[in-house]
Amino acid sequence: MSEGGRKKTACVTGRNGYIASVLIKMLLQKGYAVKTTVRNPGTCRLQALGPLQVLRADLDDEGSFDDAVAGWDYAFLVAAPVNLHSKNPEKELIEPAVRGTLNVMRSCAKAGTVKRVVLTSLAAAVSGRPLQGSGHVLDEESWSDVEYLTANKSGPWGYPVSKVLSEKETMSWFPNAKLAGDEAAFGVLRGIEMATGCVPLVHVADLCRAEMFVAEEDAAAGSCSDEVLQKPRVSLSSAKLVSEGFEFKYQTLGEIYDDVVEHGKALGILPS
Repeated sequence: MSEGGRKKTACVTGRNGYIASVLIKMLLQKGYAVKTTVRNPGTCRLQALGPLQVLRADLDDEGSFDDAVAGWDYAFLVAAPVNLHSKNPEKELIEPAVRGTLNVMRSCAKAGTVKRVVLTSLAAAVSGRPLQGSGHVLDEESWSDVEYLTANKSGPWGYPVSKVLSEKETMSWFPNAKLAGDEAAFGVLRGIEMATGCVPLVHVADLCRAEMFVAEEDAAAGSCSDEVLQKPRVSLSSAKLVSEGFEFKYQTLGEIYDDVVEHGKALGILPS
């Protein structure tokens, strides 16, 4: 992948994250030169795949992303504070998320070369709201109800609030899940299903392909998979993303589950 004889370049924040590692691998395989950030840099096995620089940056350190995005084409914002069981979500989750997002955006603006910033969202950014009945279709025009979430403070409410506020701050600039016996993680999934009647899923490869798609396509903006359980009260629409030319490679839950199991075996967290 090149423009005028030179490689396209991309910065991916949060190298240690699951999504970031898959995205970095895809970008390198597509011929990108990549910079990625982490709080404590070290060697990275992905460097064997292509030109990858690992830099130190911290969401809390103003200006620490300057070198990571300087002269680069695209910035993929994947890094975010995650603590679903925080006792003080405002101080430990929400404020750092918004502050960190603005920190990266300021670095992108300072660089003057970044063509597009791709911010990774999640279903909770649109589905955290009081919902009656069924048949709700949520898309990029939908937002979780921050006032409702902060008033009720039920479940991991701080995370969706942090995503909503971070995304809105980003828009103002431009008009690791474990599934091997982790009861706390399963509890979060059960809470999502009880609230919405579904557990929205998308294959991580399709997610990363979509991130690259919206970075590269001039008209692109949006999204998440509409793969849901049988009778959901809520579904997430990918219509805008699909209408712009993106195609999901993984269409069934079986395909997603198969890859999750194989990856779990490779990591040693599931029996072979």
